[in-house]
Parts: sequence; structure tokens; C-alpha cells
Amino acid sequence: MLTPAEWSAIRVSLFVAGAALAAALPVGILLGWLLARRRFPGKVLVEAVVLLPLVLPPVVTGYFLLLLFGTQGPVGRFLLQSLGFRVVFGWAGMVLAAAAVGIPFLVRSVRLSMEAVDPGLEAAARTLGAGPWRVFRTVTLPLAFPGILAGAVLAFTRALGEFGATVMVAPNVAGSRTLALEIYRQAVVPGGEAAVMRLVGISIALSLAALLSTEWLAKRGRGKVSP
Repeated sequence: MLTPAEWSAIRVSLFVAGAALAAALPVGILLGWLLARRRFPGKVLVEAVVLLPLVLPPVVTGYFLLLLFGTQGPVGRFLLQSLGFRVVFGWAGMVLAAAAVGIPFLVRSVRLSMEAVDPGLEAAARTLGAGPWRVFRTVTLPLAFPGILAGAVLAFTRALGEFGATVMVAPNVAGSRTLALEIYRQAVVPGGEAAVMRLVGISIALSLAALLSTEWLAKRGRGKVSP
């Protein structure tokens, strides 16, 4: 049976991953669409910066978030002084870290799926009188849906297992530890091996369920948008 601390870690992980996905989804779709459909100065640099967390050690990503959103950082100081809102060492910091490491998976998947959409179909919709937003909503988005869904689940699962960036900005106290943080805590506690194995098994099960669900949903999505 799971202890209260282990149940708490599961709830916190699911909440943080879900909130991170909700925050990353509109930004990821917008960035993916821009990179797939628009040309602008510095496009290569923007894409490199967006995808940088894929190759950076997560702790480096967390350190940059700490520099930017810490109480002495430019963004964090502004939010604290203007709104009284502190980002780091709280729930907002955990969600921010999870979103930062997950959004590259989402953007990459969205960009590839939107590049695969036939521009001729979008042009045909425009000739029939559809505006840009209606074309995007009724043509581009449905056709790119399987890729968007796959990217969303990848971002969710990546956020679910996030550790390196989170440990830099999370409070890491009882009641606010994710699965990864709780595994790390139990691993250094004498006699914590059994708890570690339980939490590792739960992490694997949650990630596997998410990946299997995206395959099932993607197949349904492809069936709905196929001619």
C-alpha cells in the first residue's frame, strides 16, 4: 500500500503535468504554426531557442529559469514588485519548469504535422471565402490534429517525469514533491528502497498509459480527418 507521501507525490505530479500542458498548448501550437507557415528574420534562431531544452541538461534549464524568474531576476522581480506574485519555490515555479522542458516536444510535433498539411487545401478554402482564422480552425487544425495530440502527450509525459529543472525552482517540501522529487528523497533515505521501487513502477505505468492512449487517440484522429 502507498503511504500518504507517495499518494501526494502522484497527485502533485499529475497536477503539475496537467497545468504545464494547459499552459504550453496554446504557445506550442502558435510557435509550431509560425515555424511551419511563416518566414521571418531570425526564424532559425527562434527555432533553436525553442528546441534548446531538448539538448540542454534539465538542471541548466532550471538554472536559467531561476535567473529569469527568481526574486532577483528581471521577470521575477517585476512580478513580485508589481503583482506581489512569486514564481520560484512555489507551484508556479514547478509548472513553469515542467512546461519549459515539455514545450519543445510539442512545438516540434506541431511544426512537422502542420508542414504535412497540403497548402492547396488551405488555398481552396480561402477561394471559397473562408478567412485566415476559419481556414486554420476548420482545415489546418483538424488535419494536423494527430501530430498535435502526439506532441501534447509527449509534453505531458515529459513534464510528468521532470526532475532536473524542477529541483532548481521547487520548494521540495512535504505536500509539494512530484514523483521524481519523492523518488530522489526516498533513494537517499536508509531503508527507502521499497518506496523507490513502488514509485518507479507507478511512474512507468503512468508514462506507458499516456503513450498508449496517444496512439489510440491518434488513430481515431486520423480516421476522422481521412477522406
